[in-house]
Amino acid sequence: MRNSRIFVLLLSGILTCSIMSVRAEELEYTMELGGIVGGCYYLGDANYTGFFRNLRVMGGAIARYNINPRMAVKGNLVAAGIAGSTAGNSFKIPGEDITFSRTLFDLGAQFEYNFFAYGQGGGYKRTHRLVPYLTGGVGMTYAPAPAQHIFTANIPLGLGVKYKFAHRFNVGCELTFRFSFSDRLDVDKKADITLDDPYKIDSEFFKNKDTYSFLSIFLTYDLFPKYRKCNN
Repeated sequence: MRNSRIFVLLLSGILTCSIMSVRAEELEYTMELGGIVGGCYYLGDANYTGFFRNLRVMGGAIARYNINPRMAVKGNLVAAGIAGSTAGNSFKIPGEDITFSRTLFDLGAQFEYNFFAYGQGGGYKRTHRLVPYLTGGVGMTYAPAPAQHIFTANIPLGLGVKYKFAHRFNVGCELTFRFSFSDRLDVDKKADITLDDPYKIDSEFFKNKDTYSFLSIFLTYDLFPKYRKCNN
């Protein structure tokens, strides 16, 4: 009799833990917080078409608000280096080659659209652990001296993929292009020369502006679970 009671108690404990584990895995979370690292490269008057040329380090913090399994809003604060050189360019300013390197800071917000519902995988919502996504939004760029302080807006556009490799942990890879509203990010600090419209040719607003890109990896942790109503 005593052994039967012990067996029932053990079985009840195992079932309770199993139910709690399933419920925990089915929980959705409203927020993610984490870090981002990777490389940054620049496109402009000192680098027209050299993708990933003069790659520099970038890193910072990100926060993501999950609207639903298909949509999210993300914010970032990132420090990155950019560099370029007119050496080897077919078209450049007559005279000596100009080389530059500087640090910039990027503060932005982007909307993310997942191609599939993102989550723990399975369940009545048919979520997937691995999903690709598109992202776009608005941001601000601040580049301190060498020659002058630059503060301008930018439009980030890109794509990525994210994977929920464990309960409450997410990892992903993302490539974004930051189209700035400025043509003064490329500056030679030694000669104090800024490659701002070097050919003095009138152009439309978005033409001949400086662009920088992030190729990054992020790791985030889920926060603030949603408590859903019973669907039974």
